[in-house]
Amino acid sequence: MKLAPLAAACAALVLPLAAVAAEEAAPKHIALKPIHFVEYDLANGLHVILHENHAAPVINTYMLYHVGSKNERADRTGFAHFFEHLMFEGSDNIPRGKIDKYISGAGGNLNASTSFDQTDYFFNVPSNQLKLALWIESERMMHSKVDEIGVETQRKVVKEEKRMRYDNQPYGSLFEELSKLVFAGTPYSWVPIGSVQYIDQAKIEEFRDFYHTYYLPNNATFAIAGDFNLEETKKLVEEYFGPIPRGPEIKRPEFTLTPPNGPVKHDVVKQNTPLNATMHAWHAVPETDPDAYALDLLGSILSTGRSSRLYKRLVEKEQAALNVEAFPFLLENAGMLGVFATGQQGVTLEQLDALIDDEVEKIKAEGVTEEEFRKALNQQEAEFASNFGTMSARAKNLAHYHMFYGDTNLINTDLDRYFALKREDIQRVAKKYLTKDGVYILRYPAAGEPPAAPVSNAPGAAAK
Repeated sequence: MKLAPLAAACAALVLPLAAVAAEEAAPKHIALKPIHFVEYDLANGLHVILHENHAAPVINTYMLYHVGSKNERADRTGFAHFFEHLMFEGSDNIPRGKIDKYISGAGGNLNASTSFDQTDYFFNVPSNQLKLALWIESERMMHSKVDEIGVETQRKVVKEEKRMRYDNQPYGSLFEELSKLVFAGTPYSWVPIGSVQYIDQAKIEEFRDFYHTYYLPNNATFAIAGDFNLEETKKLVEEYFGPIPRGPEIKRPEFTLTPPNGPVKHDVVKQNTPLNATMHAWHAVPETDPDAYALDLLGSILSTGRSSRLYKRLVEKEQAALNVEAFPFLLENAGMLGVFATGQQGVTLEQLDALIDDEVEKIKAEGVTEEEFRKALNQQEAEFASNFGTMSARAKNLAHYHMFYGDTNLINTDLDRYFALKREDIQRVAKKYLTKDGVYILRYPAAGEPPAAPVSNAPGAAAK
């Protein structure tokens, strides 16, 4: 599981490991203080996780809905992301536009996000404002205002967000094009921002149907972490959320990825592309698959830090790339591992592709060094340690482990799975997944410098 970035305060905890790595027969991680929690279900199906912690007078509430872009119809993409915005409009009992004002006025902050598999909402509030947070979140679940005024307001907001963050940014369409390429024929082939045209075409009844289908207590996990009294909070949760009716069971999309018969290549030509850039990606595994842990470490070894394989080769030695990044992108029902590089001025796409191919083949043929393996484990350890700091990180990870892994206590034991790996596992997954015939190559030729041989053998893809 991907956790929060490394906190500076954790560095002192992990540096000693590197010094003694050569003396140890097998890597071991530091003992982290366990996160204690209580979890249970309300009668309506809402799963509740409570982590009582009095380190600071703050509380985080985190509502996780099991609905993301993969739950949308192909001709109505963008609905889940649209509701991320729409559920801030207000409710039957909260005036329009007042949710953020109530929270900020109480000294708190709030946010929300949408991905392929989930939508989440959180509040950080002083501990004496727990009732306010519970009231607002329960109102959103039971009485959200889904009307023409709110829909029209958020249509404008979403359109502007897409223009600013995706359409007008160099490489802004990268993930949209990549998803369409790698996840073709599945609900993962469109990204959460969706298509503006479908949001425009949708009628108010369609938005209301989506709300009543997915924003239900039996489709949510609610985590609270921070300075509260456990028994009092149980009563409050029951008071605010218990009356909400259980909804029908959710029908989940079922699909499988079809592996390619050979390399799939596609060029995206846009006028705002400043430098040649290329992305290599391969099908991987869902996030709960045992191989996800080795793939995670493989991504770190390839590109995390200046001592990583790809950085040393492409950026430092060859001076061919401005930057390079490898990342596992593992979802509920599928996954991929990608490598993205932006070239220096004058470096061709063919040069970038050849360098990436060479480094991938080397790691498959030779494996990784003990030093690389220990460094990747240290990075994971530091990330886990950093997540013992904030209540928001604890609530988020508690909810995520329950919803997608079915084991909330993985917040305390998941690091063991990384440290159970052997160095040979990294080479094994590289050979298994990073195959020559299974690669998808998405390239962005610099504006004014079209590739010598335009490429597009992507299924159903067309250069923009």
